[in-house]
Amino acid sequence: MTQRHSASVAIVGAGPVGLTLALDLAWRGIDVVLAEQRAAAEVPSVKCNHISSRSMELFRRLGIARDIRAVGLPDDYPNDVVFRTRATGFELTRIPIPSRKDRFTRSGGPDTSWPTPEPAHRANQIFFEPVLFRHASHTRGITLLSRTRVEGFHQHDDRVEIDARELDSDRTLRIEARYLIGCDGGRSAVRRHIGAKLTGDELIQRVQSSYIRAPRLIELVTPPPAWMSYVYNRERAGNVVAIDGRERWLIHNYLRPEESDFAAVDRDRCIRAILGVGADFQYEVLREEDWIGRRLIADRFRSGRVFLCGDAAHIWVPYAGYGMNAGIADAANLSWVLAAHLKGWAPQSILDAYELERLPITEQVSRFAMRHAEGAIRERTHLPLELEERSAAGAAARAQVGSAAYRLHVQQFACAGLNFGYFYETSPLIAYDGEPPPPYTMAHYTPSTVPGCRTPHLWLADGRSLYDALGPYYTLLRFDPRVEISPLIRAMQRRGVPLAVLDVEPRHPAADGTSPEPRLETAYRHKLLLSRSDQHIAWRGDRVPENPDTLVERLRGAGADGTIRA
Repeated sequence: MTQRHSASVAIVGAGPVGLTLALDLAWRGIDVVLAEQRAAAEVPSVKCNHISSRSMELFRRLGIARDIRAVGLPDDYPNDVVFRTRATGFELTRIPIPSRKDRFTRSGGPDTSWPTPEPAHRANQIFFEPVLFRHASHTRGITLLSRTRVEGFHQHDDRVEIDARELDSDRTLRIEARYLIGCDGGRSAVRRHIGAKLTGDELIQRVQSSYIRAPRLIELVTPPPAWMSYVYNRERAGNVVAIDGRERWLIHNYLRPEESDFAAVDRDRCIRAILGVGADFQYEVLREEDWIGRRLIADRFRSGRVFLCGDAAHIWVPYAGYGMNAGIADAANLSWVLAAHLKGWAPQSILDAYELERLPITEQVSRFAMRHAEGAIRERTHLPLELEERSAAGAAARAQVGSAAYRLHVQQFACAGLNFGYFYETSPLIAYDGEPPPPYTMAHYTPSTVPGCRTPHLWLADGRSLYDALGPYYTLLRFDPRVEISPLIRAMQRRGVPLAVLDVEPRHPAADGTSPEPRLETAYRHKLLLSRSDQHIAWRGDRVPENPDTLVERLRGAGADGTIRA
């Protein structure tokens, strides 16, 4: 007998992206069915090791950031990124990153003083994904179907009918939903079913990855320890990631261009060469996780009532930790427009914004990651002969390689630009005013209130983060309480668009009269600003527009293209 389920939204794939999307939709009052082939709480892959600041900001809004920040390495374990000739060899350079204990108190260095209440967190997926799963399993409105494979679906004018199978019982399931979201990874069946094609660069690098248990290694690595250790020598190049800060490690062995067959590369010999240990060193391979770095993007993120998120929509080399985190950004973007339509205050056309906003950003950020990967490949394949010599020439070579490695890689580990600099340039939901957004790089950005940019963070006079004061959809920030805003409020009410209003009083100046956040004085130049719940700016001005209804229609995705004059 076929078992039936129904919900407003069905999600295929309960990895970090699918779980985040389900949690965000449920937070907005939207019921979800989430289908996953793995068993409930099955330990995931060790692929991802970095949760970006923007992802942590979303988890803060959902009330789970503290739980996520509590997992990973021990409190006092250095989160530094180090470059060595071997894990047990010479240190070339070090990028200091605070441990969890010092995350909010350390100053100085490239990874402190982030313009956010939630800086990045380093924790492996095997620790933080179970936190997401636990919260999802206890959240009202989320139905989790573990050990369930989606086998096909059919779209209708008002719904999607999904055929699935319980893998343990072989029982068939029928799921009916108004919308279907494929969060089912790089081999996405949902993507194939809607006929979307991946295009881009099929091969950037091959990496032989081994998840190992080696209790003695922590005693042998060159002190002090680090979260991530790049290894550069002329025999092998690789990366050693501390998973639990005790005995579990992930070893990446970067294959040479001529090494096209993973099985033909001696895994044990390469691991020992990267670690710098002899034949007597004992370790256990827990899992082989070989992968190919690519830069591939789906030619579309949507077909009718079906959408793609995360690796189902884009795959790239995991530099700057932005594979999973870009998927979480997809989820944050899609969730609020889906909820806006399902709650009835926005037409279905608001959903067009998802692909129009996210696809160009995905293309842009993927090229940042690819260029960085290409630079790293050049770096580790052109090493001086004397790099490991105990001589003056060897010391000079190590200093040169270390200096170059720091300059290249500090960009990806302190990537403020990728977190806070990207903007939506062609959105149908944003009222642009002609000012171009400031450019950004992987590492650097300029805070800006140009529509489409991220709402710059500031601390309020009462000690709260601005982001903690934002409403679930649109928030009108008023920097001058004398400005009349009732016409805009009434226009939003006429269309049922949720609007929170916040009279902003920034944190008071320091005793010497200096601003606590001087960069924001040039960013916040307008008296009014509309911020979306995903922290992107929808409109700004010094007074309410003459035609507030035209602005509201644009915010609803109703296709209003008229001039919005202040």
